[in-house]
Amino acid sequence: MPSSPVGQRRLAILELLKDPVRYFPSPRHTDPQADGVTAAAVATRLGVDRTVADAHLSLLAALGLLRTKRIRRRTHYRRDEVRIAEVARMFEKGW
Repeated sequence: MPSSPVGQRRLAILELLKDPVRYFPSPRHTDPQADGVTAAAVATRLGVDRTVADAHLSLLAALGLLRTKRIRRRTHYRRDEVRIAEVARMFEKGW
């Protein structure tokens, strides 16, 4: 487990997105499970500024751990379970 607060925050985001229906209120026009959640929702849940959450989410998406979906003018993020499993296998093999 990463010892830095930054690494811990990214792990927390991945954990929260495992069950978005449980951790995030359902907006009117989207489904957190199917569509994902916004940076603003993640920021509120973590108690950080939206730009901080957006930076973490953007990095996780760039690494392929999160998928993005544009709905109206907002980007929604959800886990890419296949990619996360691939990365986990790489670390298990001693990468």
